[in-house]
Amino acid sequence: MEHIVEIKRIEKYYGNKSSLTKAIDGISFDVDKGEFVAIMGASGSGKTTLLNCISTIDKVTAGNIYVGGIDITKLKNKELNRFRREELGFIFQDFNLLDTLTAYENIALALSIQNVGAKEIDSKIKKVAYDLDIEDVLNKYPYQMSGGQKQRVASARAIITNPRLILADEPTGALDSKSSKMLLERFNHLNKDLMATILMVTHDAFTASYASRVIFIKDGRIFNELLRAGRSRKEFFDEIIDVVTMLGGELNDAL
Repeated sequence: MEHIVEIKRIEKYYGNKSSLTKAIDGISFDVDKGEFVAIMGASGSGKTTLLNCISTIDKVTAGNIYVGGIDITKLKNKELNRFRREELGFIFQDFNLLDTLTAYENIALALSIQNVGAKEIDSKIKKVAYDLDIEDVLNKYPYQMSGGQKQRVASARAIITNPRLILADEPTGALDSKSSKMLLERFNHLNKDLMATILMVTHDAFTASYASRVIFIKDGRIFNELLRAGRSRKEFFDEIIDVVTMLGGELNDAL
């Protein structure tokens, strides 16, 4: 199986010599093509820092991160911009849609930056809108959409360029339970039917139970790892809760 992501003993420090904090402490793992991996941990565990390093929002202090065989810790300037534009899709908790653009225009923007022609943009948007069930909101502005609709538009924008890796940061954090379930079902569709590779940070066990693998982070290190391996989502959810409980006193932060 092809490794899309390879994390090699990365470390991340904040502060200076007099006040040094180690946010990530020698983490290593791989993500295969077509995997749906969730990263869980309490607040301050290092899970968001880890995602920021993979997304190149932040830089590692030591170690290496390979995406598609390229060591992204070595990229600079134009190479870094090209990597972000062509290889990654981002799905944020707060959607990050442009209020002055319609859903169609927000999605089209990702392709326009790559100089894709108008006819091809239109056909790609129609296809992704069908896949994510947002055809009826394409001409609406963000303020006219529900939270769930905005998140699905943001998801469409993230996958429209067919990125090597989709990164999701607490994608259900701002959604109600019905919208969360709908979005996660669409994630399953992207992963299983379209073979999208998804790496998702979440504090929510219900959200994590949709993944095929869950990596638990504690104090900047990998604490445990679970594979769904054919179990039902309910069975996987129960097992996730068991591990969260093992984390000790952090159950409320991880549910």
